Amino acid sequence: MTAAPPPAGPAAAPAATGPAAHPSPPRRRRLRRATPPRAAVLRALGLGDLLTAVPALRALRNALPGHELVLAAPERLADAVRALGTVDRLLPAHAPGRGVPTALPWSGPPPDVAVDLHGCGPPSRMLLAGLRPRRLLVFAPPDSPQAPGPRWRPDEHERDRWCRMLRWYGLHADPGDLALPLPGEPSPAPGAVVLHPGADAPARRWPAERFAAVGRALARDGHRVVVVAGRGEGPLARRVAAYAGLAPDAVAGGERDLPFGRLAALVAHARCVVAGDSGVAHLASALRTPSVVLFGPVAPRLWGPPPDGPHRVLWHPSPDDDPLRPGDAHGRLPDPRLLRISAAEALAAVRALPEPPARS
Repeated sequence: MTAAPPPAGPAAAPAATGPAAHPSPPRRRRLRRATPPRAAVLRALGLGDLLTAVPALRALRNALPGHELVLAAPERLADAVRALGTVDRLLPAHAPGRGVPTALPWSGPPPDVAVDLHGCGPPSRMLLAGLRPRRLLVFAPPDSPQAPGPRWRPDEHERDRWCRMLRWYGLHADPGDLALPLPGEPSPAPGAVVLHPGADAPARRWPAERFAAVGRALARDGHRVVVVAGRGEGPLARRVAAYAGLAPDAVAGGERDLPFGRLAALVAHARCVVAGDSGVAHLASALRTPSVVLFGPVAPRLWGPPPDGPHRVLWHPSPDDDPLRPGDAHGRLPDPRLLRISAAEALAAVRALPEPPARS
């Protein structure tokens, strides 16, 4: 007996053809790569300026741990910036003298925060404001007492100044937090006395003959003497070495800057440093290497080493001088106050320095 066919139901749908036969998989939500907010910091100056800004840069790093910290500074400082271990990226920026760059090569979204560690005038403030940051940390304009921000004080040490500005905005900043870690590479001249006769301006350059007299006497005492030169300072350094009776290989650098790691190693493991108000003097402060620092047109109160360190400052202003800036720091002749420091006085100061700390 043949089985009956099943009852008729709804007519079967015809087989689908075309694109509908192969439907697209569910659309996946495209995830955006999270990019950290950025902080732009302007300090387009020299090595000494960078080192005096270390406490402020560390304060920013601690206050903004999730931000990319971008420092606008000269490209020649790239190795030094990297060695700080505080800044994530250097944005090349430079201007003649101590001027403000006319533009910054910033790309991408505006910074979350912009910080002026360069000055208090309109050029640096407007340069950073042009990046359209969400927050702008600056000194109040001197001509606008109602504007927000701390007031600029001309009698402040450079380390204290920027830390006070950040504290005004609620960030913890310690001006004493300036020490650098010991460099990883060995010194090319451990235990040497390091002389640095250079400076950005002639007003802050002690005469080569006096540096040479100090070097000659210390060499006779049995010390190894090294003359350090920055980019373009080779002729000056070689003149000091020749006058002191040192071998030509006593000069380090000159045609170009010494790599920062080598310079830091040389200073860190030196017996002492003798220098004018320059980046090498600030490096000795950061590494707690004993130093004799020679001041002329600007008071040590503004740019000198920490008073609790193994340092000796020599400065001879006149009674009627301006107590802070008695001379032109960018003048074309050695400042008279600098010339009042004799080679004998500097040599005595070197001999009275404490022994450097033990380095591991």
